[in-house]
Amino acid sequence: MAYDVKYILFADGQGFYAQYNGRNVGNITFVNTGADKMIIDHTEVDAAFRGARVGLGLVAAVVDMARAQRRKVIALCPFAAAMFGRHPEFSDVRLLNAH
Repeated sequence: MAYDVKYILFADGQGFYAQYNGRNVGNITFVNTGADKMIIDHTEVDAAFRGARVGLGLVAAVVDMARAQRRKVIALCPFAAAMFGRHPEFSDVRLLNAH
């Protein structure tokens, strides 16, 4: 089922809420590191909204912000890392960890 979810930036600018009908149904948090990087450290979606692409929308909101700010993204959060792996359209902002 598709939901009309809105993605709203936290007041401190370090994450987004996913809101449906005025209710928070998910969130993603990140930290900016230096002038050109951000680290996604947590993604959470209400159980009733899992499978409805809300988590993907949260990751996409961060990707859009990273593009606008000319930042690269490190996905430490396992969910966000999985989304980067499944969506090559995000690869322009992904910063792969050097091993």
